[in-house]
Amino acid sequence: MPTQIACPSCGARNNVAPVASGTPHCGRCHKALPWLVDATVETFDAEVRASVPVLVDFWADWCAPCRAVAPVLAEIAREHAGRVKIVKVDADRAMALAGRFAARSIPLLVVMRDGAEVDRMVGAQPRAAIEAKLGLQPAA
Repeated sequence: MPTQIACPSCGARNNVAPVASGTPHCGRCHKALPWLVDATVETFDAEVRASVPVLVDFWADWCAPCRAVAPVLAEIAREHAGRVKIVKVDADRAMALAGRFAARSIPLLVVMRDGAEVDRMVGAQPRAAIEAKLGLQPAA
């Protein structure tokens, strides 16, 4: 099922399906889109297969640190468009996924490449630490 992503450059709304290669670009202005999507148990495996590093954010509405890290992840997705994908998983609604990844504390940030876990961070992390785990240079 496609996710609708608004282009920060021109405002066009783009339907973006999970893809294992390439990155999404705006259909109107052709700029790279911030790849930030929600995943469910049904869509998770397709969403984490990408040609760029994937950061899975296990979160919950009631979690204050999760709410604190959410805008940081949105900024990372926007400023590193075309170089990273952020996949958000509501741990309360996707308990099977939370169990699969042993998400005992949230936020849990899992770095994945080619659909496999390569690293993880527990708790709200500073932006620079998240970017470093993803192999991204901090935005200037």
